[in-house]
Amino acid sequence: MSTSHLRPPSLLRLLGAWRARDSAEPAYRQLAQALRMLILDGRLGLDVRLPGERELAAALGLSRTTIAAAFDRLRDEGYLESRQGSGSVTRLPPGRVQPPGPDIDATSGGNLLNWTHAALPAAPGVAAACQAAIEALPAYLDDLGYDALGLPVLRRAIAAQYERRGCPTTPDQIMVTNGAQQGFSLLLKWLAGPGDRVVIDHPTYHNAIQALQRAHVVPVPVGLPAQGWDIDAMDAAFRQTSPRFAYVIADFHNPTGRSMDPATRRALVAAATRSHTPLVIDETMVATGLDFAPPPPVACHDPSGRHVFTMGSASKIYWGGLRTGWIRADAQTIAALGRLRTTMDMASPVLDQLAVAHLVEGDAGLGPRAGILRQRRDHLMGLIEARLPHWRVEAPAGGLSLWAELPRAEASALAALAESLGVRVAAGPRFGVSGAFERFLRLPFTLNEAQLETGVERLVEADARLHARQPRGRDPLALALEADRLI
Repeated sequence: MSTSHLRPPSLLRLLGAWRARDSAEPAYRQLAQALRMLILDGRLGLDVRLPGERELAAALGLSRTTIAAAFDRLRDEGYLESRQGSGSVTRLPPGRVQPPGPDIDATSGGNLLNWTHAALPAAPGVAAACQAAIEALPAYLDDLGYDALGLPVLRRAIAAQYERRGCPTTPDQIMVTNGAQQGFSLLLKWLAGPGDRVVIDHPTYHNAIQALQRAHVVPVPVGLPAQGWDIDAMDAAFRQTSPRFAYVIADFHNPTGRSMDPATRRALVAAATRSHTPLVIDETMVATGLDFAPPPPVACHDPSGRHVFTMGSASKIYWGGLRTGWIRADAQTIAALGRLRTTMDMASPVLDQLAVAHLVEGDAGLGPRAGILRQRRDHLMGLIEARLPHWRVEAPAGGLSLWAELPRAEASALAALAESLGVRVAAGPRFGVSGAFERFLRLPFTLNEAQLETGVERLVEADARLHARQPRGRDPLALALEADRLI
């Protein structure tokens, strides 16, 4: 059954410049190819009902016969399913759906270069913050150490940070969690249950997808267009699927690195408010701006505080070993989440909270590391452009990784071959649902320049071996299975 209906303006934005006017290939074949790649890349989700043939023909300025021929071709290939009165719904052919694998192993023995983690070592001030926490600890030892909402000193520091970013916040609007992942789990448990739907931008953070699936919640993907976000498609998904909430990464999006502009933030909140859809905004990457600072938080456009719930974290900016995150919401919601939390755990570690409070009060952000990351980003861009010129990469304005687009849907096969050559990379399907994004790899630029050079060198070799073995027309999933056998 179709879960959403895509309107012509949204489909046109996704298609972009799909037609090569000087090509001898018929328009219906070009259109079918463009739609096929949107489905394979995950930019066009599954179970999405496309505009009708007459409606789409008018929007594209083509004949209805051309649209019908393109749809017929996609139906024959298994990418569309059409039923009388229900229109044409996107599908994947049998055998193409790949469920997400287990989390990538963090260990890397021998000569294996683990290039999967978009994270940084500890910031220079972490050791001093931990020392300050130890010195402050005696004042807390007479207490039990259980505070489901978090230490007041940290809640005040986080609220003050939101104030500095232009979003008035009081400490009673803040709850401290054991990392942003626990914050998401709390919000998921509070807002949704098995069988409910949740709208996500697509691609998105892979652990969020897995959390939804483990809770038996149905992700409803809304594809990201070439630039920005498609708020029309978001609005349609809100109205048509009645989701319990929407999960969006608005600041230096993981994995694409894009940042949502203020006008789009306002439009997103307006669409969510009209349909009474809560927004869960993931701000874990907000402090990783490289070319510019992000706009004020999405929550600024929700004065009531009842529609936008924001998650933050100390992990990406300070250190992953500080398992401290937070939720910003209205005070009533925070109190309810505190009661819910006591059924899962009692509180966050006091020492970690004191250390993070020291860091947040200093508000150092990336500091000098921004320049280092900028150099590594540009270095990695240069390596790919020189050694893999057939790949397409754009420099993200922030975040910690590149979202590299391959010319063919073979990311899983390439990742399997690359691991056999000593480098572990995250293939695009990890960041999508139903096997999407087979033409993408996420490549963090958090490694040092020598490691980046080694990683690219091994990817070049994997790419060459993959195509040396590839007869024209081979199915990419068959290639992935063949590559797996080589490891």
